[in-house]
Amino acid sequence: MAADDTPPVPAPAAAAADPVVETTNADSHKAADNGDPTDRGQKRGRGRDNRNPNRDRNNPNNIKTGGFGSNKRDFQSKRDQVQDNRAAKRRKVIDGAADGNSYMSIPFSTDEIAAEERRPKRKVAVLIGYAGTGYHGIQINHKEKTIEGDLFAAFVKAGAISKANADDPKKSSLVRCARTDKGVHAAANVLSLKLIVEDEDIVDKINSHLPDQIKVWGIQRVTNGFSCYQACDSRWYEYLMPSYALLPPQPQSFLGKKIMDAAKEKGTYDEYTDRLDDVKNFWEEVDKNDIQPILEKMDPDIRAEVIRILHDTADQELTDDGEPSKPDADVTKDVERKDTPAQETTATEPSKDGEAGPTEVTTEATTTETQPPAAKVEKEFTPVELAVREVKAAYVAAKRRYRVTAPRLEKLQEALNQYLGTHNFHNYTILKSHTDPSARRHIKSFQVNPTPIRINDTEWLSLKVHGQSFMMHQIRKMVAMAVLIVRCGAPMSLISESYGPRRISIPKAPGLGLMLERPVFDVSNKKFKELGREPIDFGKWDKEIQAFKDEHIYKRMFELEEKENSFHLFFNQIDNFRTDYFLWVTPGGIEASHERSDRTAEKIPKALQAELGDEADGVAEDGSSN
Repeated sequence: MAADDTPPVPAPAAAAADPVVETTNADSHKAADNGDPTDRGQKRGRGRDNRNPNRDRNNPNNIKTGGFGSNKRDFQSKRDQVQDNRAAKRRKVIDGAADGNSYMSIPFSTDEIAAEERRPKRKVAVLIGYAGTGYHGIQINHKEKTIEGDLFAAFVKAGAISKANADDPKKSSLVRCARTDKGVHAAANVLSLKLIVEDEDIVDKINSHLPDQIKVWGIQRVTNGFSCYQACDSRWYEYLMPSYALLPPQPQSFLGKKIMDAAKEKGTYDEYTDRLDDVKNFWEEVDKNDIQPILEKMDPDIRAEVIRILHDTADQELTDDGEPSKPDADVTKDVERKDTPAQETTATEPSKDGEAGPTEVTTEATTTETQPPAAKVEKEFTPVELAVREVKAAYVAAKRRYRVTAPRLEKLQEALNQYLGTHNFHNYTILKSHTDPSARRHIKSFQVNPTPIRINDTEWLSLKVHGQSFMMHQIRKMVAMAVLIVRCGAPMSLISESYGPRRISIPKAPGLGLMLERPVFDVSNKKFKELGREPIDFGKWDKEIQAFKDEHIYKRMFELEEKENSFHLFFNQIDNFRTDYFLWVTPGGIEASHERSDRTAEKIPKALQAELGDEADGVAEDGSSN
């Protein structure tokens, strides 16, 4: 039973003041030898605590009053003090940032808590899987919807966490093996905490209170000192991306021009084109076969305006606030732009399947029975806007038709091989300097599957990385660096240079494609075997996990990319912003790029914060808090 489940022990009655008795040293020693506690206390200070002379050892819950500087209030135990302080801080956060509501504090009345049967808690490992779409990462917090928030609520509803402990996950000693960022998925992850697991069907009870995109695979007893974060030996991640990510920047883009100009200036143009292999003429063929036929059908005035707009949006400057001076038009296909009147505003939140769904919370105007629903006004596009959208949709469609070749995949594998071993990855995370020892991480393997998979019109590549631990954004920045080197025909030596002291800006690839495949507990499992306990092994659920990945993780990745063109927009933004942040990928090398200053003080352009990951949401890709 946890300390919080134990009824408070009543304070002892106040003892009468001891008379002051003078004794000699000999008398004191004699009393001590005879084991007289009263005289031993008098020897050390007449029953007083040497650390607090106002405190009576026989009356630990009260403070003597009347003397100068004495505390006239009742003394509070250290444990009660900590609990009260924690509760006050929790309430302050809930009332402030969380607007009175919290995902990590489920309130129950005193009567409800008193009426609940008290049952013992056991330290367990909870094996879980989840699709991160619609969630603000795994780590529970007061105001954002998280994976742990839904799990914590399900534990309480299933009776695995008592009502007395439902107001604070710390009371259950909640620890996660690997933290995942906003929108990131996990086929297998582990939580360790204290749960009430007497019911044989406790797993089914918990799952009955969870959405379809979160699943508890099993619950296993562990030793009391077990921490899934500390016990994890290493972690496997998978990253999925469209193969068109390996296509080079368009020649008319800002980055495309910089690469070609630098290659000619450095005398390395032939080397650059050789590295591009079979894609060096890709955009020239797209312009000839896909774009020109569209332009030729346009009215000459519209065609001239479309070409001007395409040129302008392909060579953008950043304003003083870091925003694009000429924002790109919407490139997602089948997107309807609608203006919704204010009186029809509806709050949304992630529904059971993780997609945004309307709630019953609406503005006051919509609750009036006689108020008819306002008509939604659709924006009508001008002929020029429609033409621009048609051209950009043709570019996206051409990228999706691309099929990667073996030489291109070999280039990507060569880049991934540069990460193997122990290196200083300070440029692949935030708030770490080159001298920080915690920036050194060990990568065991990093492989691209040589057999792509095709979903609808898009070909996908699977990259799997195995490492001891990863820092915030590290995997996504490693993927982005390797992909940029391949798509821009840059030398592989850039990766080894990135381990040096110079600070460079590496964008983080979209979180859409990242999934924690499984954590590894080899050392702990050997100890469990010696103790006769069951090892932490996801193997017994392989069939269920694969079905969950196909239905809830991979499907969401593919559908979201199809709908939002996440990877297209990511690389389009990197290619077209007129900035020197990413010029390290040109033949000018690292010296040609912007050198970052102190990351805690430097003002990063707003338009690049999302790509660089400097505006972190406090959620890392694994359990590391470094």
